[in-house]
Amino acid sequence: MSTKPSPAELIEAVRLFLKDTVRPQLEGHTAFHAKVAENALAMVERELAQGPAADAAARARLQALLGADTGDTDALTRQLCEAIRTGEVSLDTPGLLDHLKATAIDRLNIDQPKYSGLAIATKPDNS
Repeated sequence: MSTKPSPAELIEAVRLFLKDTVRPQLEGHTAFHAKVAENALAMVERELAQGPAADAAARARLQALLGADTGDTDALTRQLCEAIRTGEVSLDTPGLLDHLKATAIDRLNIDQPKYSGLAIATKPDNS
């Protein structure tokens, strides 16, 4: 079964229609809402493109950090939160800060890739 156009291609088409055709004809609050819709679609595009790899990387880090063999990322994140809450895991736990930083960077790359702090956080000399 052919799935052309793909969901990502459909989202891109709608986003570009808003950007290139609709928004230039709008003013004020309506133009602002069209820009918000365009940005939301761009975020969905990035989630489709980058989300699976980011999720897999987070799951692998969480499994290593918690010594867990199974569990989806959400369940492992809840487990980590509980371990932090009880004091079983702390900032001194090897791998915790690396996991938190990598997770934040992955999320920013999807949600707000133009965020100025992202460029600073991803500099090679920034630990």
